[in-house]
Amino acid sequence: MFELFADSTPNARKISIMLEEINESYDLTLINLNKGEQFNEEFKKISPFSKIPVLRHDNKTIFESGAILIYLANLSGEFYGSNQSLTTQWLMAQMGYIGPMLGQHHQFHHYNPGKSKFGEDRYFKISKRIYEELDKRLAVSKFLSGNEYTIADIATFPWIARHEWHDIGLSKFKNLTRWYNEISIRDAVIKGFSFMNKNELPPKP
Repeated sequence: MFELFADSTPNARKISIMLEEINESYDLTLINLNKGEQFNEEFKKISPFSKIPVLRHDNKTIFESGAILIYLANLSGEFYGSNQSLTTQWLMAQMGYIGPMLGQHHQFHHYNPGKSKFGEDRYFKISKRIYEELDKRLAVSKFLSGNEYTIADIATFPWIARHEWHDIGLSKFKNLTRWYNEISIRDAVIKGFSFMNKNELPPKP
């Protein structure tokens, strides 16, 4: 049995989607970010930087969503793809660039508009460039690391699913939209996306 420590965020949805994809049941332990529960000393014992998600399995815990995805891919033998090196590269691109930059865009554009024109302009431009770069990749590749749906796609999808927050216009990017639409209708993605709210679906482009 798995235990997922999470709140409703893109990083947490990576793991709920992956668990659904490999058909594993799990218990959810809510770590309420709005109440600052991620800073509780007990949680910090399993998450040194007070970040979600964390996965517990067989008396061990794994923190950092990318590490958890790799763990689950290796455990299940699924969704790492035939070119694991390329899958890892695209996964790390999400972890080190796509997620952090879109996350900053959320902070300046969605949560705190009007407080820093520099921040809003900077992260809007970077986020738009991310959309453009993903669209170019998906013009020559069905999925991010080739023809197979992998943990690289699972990691990236929940961040693009916040496209309404970005105000960039997902529908302007035909290849990225094709990829997004194809993933969004997978049964496991629908179940995993709504792991905290059964009525919540990935928003349409």
